[in-house]
Amino acid sequence: MTGRRRRTAAVVASVALGSSLLAACGGSSGKPTLTWYINPDGQDTLNALAEKCSTDDYDIAIQLLPASATDQRTQLARRLAAGDSSTDLMSLDPVFVPEFANAKWLEPFEGEQADAVLDDDVLKGAAETVTWNDQVVAAPQWANTQVVWYRKSLAQAAGLDMSKPVTWDQVIDAASQEGGTVGVQANKYEAYVVWINSLVQGAGGNILDPSTVEDGRDAKVTIDSAAGKEAAAVIQKLARSKAAQPDLTTSNEGTSLGQMFPAEGPGEFMTNWTFVYKNYEGLVGKPGGPKDEDELKDLGWARYPQTVEGEESRPPIGGIDIGVGAFSKHPDFAQEAAVCVTNAEAQRDLAVNEGLMPARQSVYDSAALKDAYPADLLALWADSIDTGGPRPKSAFYSQISSAIQSVWHSPRQVDPDTTPRKSADFLSAVLRGEALL
Repeated sequence: MTGRRRRTAAVVASVALGSSLLAACGGSSGKPTLTWYINPDGQDTLNALAEKCSTDDYDIAIQLLPASATDQRTQLARRLAAGDSSTDLMSLDPVFVPEFANAKWLEPFEGEQADAVLDDDVLKGAAETVTWNDQVVAAPQWANTQVVWYRKSLAQAAGLDMSKPVTWDQVIDAASQEGGTVGVQANKYEAYVVWINSLVQGAGGNILDPSTVEDGRDAKVTIDSAAGKEAAAVIQKLARSKAAQPDLTTSNEGTSLGQMFPAEGPGEFMTNWTFVYKNYEGLVGKPGGPKDEDELKDLGWARYPQTVEGEESRPPIGGIDIGVGAFSKHPDFAQEAAVCVTNAEAQRDLAVNEGLMPARQSVYDSAALKDAYPADLLALWADSIDTGGPRPKSAFYSQISSAIQSVWHSPRQVDPDTTPRKSADFLSAVLRGEALL
């Protein structure tokens, strides 16, 4: 984009309006407007990126998707299934990339464009989310992962050394011993599957056999395994322990935030995404946050807990990938724009301004991020993304997720002896088309 003239948001808006009016009258003129469907995270910076990456050849206009990842998928899938040519750019949860690519709804990146969005700078965990059938079908814009957040004073009182790898059993025991709690996401929704998947992978297994996962409905279901039983044992132990939070069965990313710095009590251990740090930093002296800067210093972070002692944990992988619609009238421009909104500078701005962490190692190493976050936290996030565990990379992921949720929820009913087997039987039947969700 070097040397190309950038415009103000007002001009972008007026051009977009003019284009829509001309289209409504059955005609068109002037340069095209590319429509970029975004999720609600980081709207201010994403709007700025749309302005910055607009050029003399095209403008980029933002359209907001619903907050729920499931609703985002539904809206985009309906448009693309109808061959909608106005879906030029789209922000995609990584788990939906295989489905969209398999349906031929994404325009693959090739040649120099493919090299630009997936060079050696991209962390492994993020890179794995944007390929399908040996093609680069999306561009990683930001990456997400989970760590265990905790009160240092709580861990110290329990005698738990958080500088070394810890297990879920140790975390649950420590919280129970000291009157603290353990915060997770166990409502009947996607984040519960994220937890289950990481527990299973942390025990050396997978929900589906990775070597068959791209076989779609013929993929081999492997959750009924020793690893599946280890995962169920962790969930059962937490659900039956004094460390379980009262709203365990409806818990989500936001519900346990207030348990870290309660008015009374020692606080919690909590597995959650990267937004947590900026959340608490912005709540110093406010309800739900640390009472002062000294209490903020009691916030600690460590590698995602091990399912089985001695086996490296597999932290969750999330984030957003940018896809280009296969029916776009301007795919070359759209891919050029996708490269721009996912480059290192764009990822830096999203991280510093919005707390949405980079998919590129060079951005973690940048001075801007080191000024905004503790160095050891940046290193932990980058390592977790590079060595984390992706959810099954399947074109049928929506069905897989729903099938797992339906059997494993409620967490209070999970049983290592029965839940993995029941979920394997049901998921196999769903994939074969022999059972309905």
